[in-house]
This record gives sequence, structure tokens and C-alpha cells, in this order.
Amino acid sequence: MAVAAAEASMGSEGEAAIGLTLLGFWTSPFVLRARFALNLKGIPYTYVEEDLFGDNTKSRLLLASNPAHGGKVPVLVHDGRPVAESLVILEYIDEAFPEHRPRLLPSGGDPHGRAAARFWAAYVEQKLLPTWVPLYGGKTTEERVKAAGEVIAVLETFEGVLGEKEFFGGESVGMVDVALGGFIGWLRASEAMCGVRTIDPARTPLMAAWAERFGALEGVREIVPDVPGLVEYNLMKRARRGLPFLPPHQLPQ
Repeated sequence: MAVAAAEASMGSEGEAAIGLTLLGFWTSPFVLRARFALNLKGIPYTYVEEDLFGDNTKSRLLLASNPAHGGKVPVLVHDGRPVAESLVILEYIDEAFPEHRPRLLPSGGDPHGRAAARFWAAYVEQKLLPTWVPLYGGKTTEERVKAAGEVIAVLETFEGVLGEKEFFGGESVGMVDVALGGFIGWLRASEAMCGVRTIDPARTPLMAAWAERFGALEGVREIVPDVPGLVEYNLMKRARRGLPFLPPHQLPQ
């Protein structure tokens, strides 16, 4: 049997008829993207926490909603119709609820702005994610430290893209903010995991300031996982995968 905990989201009772359910898992940066977008837009939804670790514990709804990827999260179910993949979900939310601000993609006559946002959101998948994986699951501290350096190099690229803007979307949050923001908790945890601070004001001051701004937004700060919880989760996952135990680093007080 599946184990799933549901909680009501932001939004008024009058809006509850929208009929949205988000299936997810608390540590997933991809699930967090969808939750951030819905929260920032003030769209009411029901969040269902899936059990992804036991045998046959994924809910029937999840398995039926995303058979192409073996029941992976996130999945957004809107009036019984599922939408999978986090970046696809972000665009769907933007199109299905155009009256809810902020718009994640530029609207109107700005095709270049929309193309640029999609490009940099995809860049998170193509460049940040592959460098993050060995930091998360490296077999040695040296492997993790090397990966952390590669993560920083990717963030330096985003530093140049951000420039002096408050957000990648300009004055308000956009798709790139949400796509990259899903990783904020894990990026904050890197120092405890391997001794390297990936969001480093000395290396990427603009990105460090952006991470503080984004992480402080209502609808974001309440659900970003804290560092101790993520470190504990990472240790549990490493043990389940048979990876060597690498003790967490003591963070400065």
C-alpha cells in the first residue's frame, strides 16, 4: 500500500475548485520547482508526499499518472489529467492560469525573452545537475570536492547571466529563478556535505545575494529543506546505495 500525506496549499476556499494535486517528495529540487511556482502565484493545490523507498509504496495515482518514467515525481494532476516533468509543469502552470502572477515566461511580443528563459532553465538540467550528482553521491571526499568546484563554475556562468538584476526574470521571479531555485537547499548543504561552500559570496556575490532574496520569498522560505535534514537524508541514501560513509563537515558557528 502507498503511504502519502496530503496538505492543503495556499489559496482561498473560493479557489479550491481549481482541482490541482501535486505528487512529490520533500527533498526533490524538481518537486520544489513546482511547489514554488504554485505558491508564488497563489494557486491553491493539494500536495501529496509520496513514499519512494519501500517496495510497492508509490501511490496508484502516481504510477498511473507517470508510467513513462516509472512513477517519478513531480506530477501535477489537474482535473484528473496528469502533467509530468518539472519544466513542463512550470510552463503548464503559466499557460493554464495566466491571471496568476508573476508570469514565469515573458508574455506578449517577447519571443526572444521566452526563448532565453527556456534556454537557461534547460542549462540548469544540462550543466548544474550533472555536476551536482557526484557531489551528492561521490565515493570519496576528493570526488565530492572536485564536483563542488564544477558546481561553482556553473554558478559563475549564472552570475554573468543575472548581472545586476534582482531576479533572472527582472524585477519579478521568472522561470530561471524557479528552475535554479529548486536546488537552493542542496547548494546550501554542500559545505556540510564536503566542506566546500558552493553559494560563496567571495566567488559569486551576485548569485549569493540572489539566493538570499529568492529563498526569503513567501511561498519559498516555508518549504526549502533545511541543511541538517538534507545532510541526514543524504547519509541515509548513501547507506541504502552501499556508498562509503563520509561524515558531515562541522559548519562554522
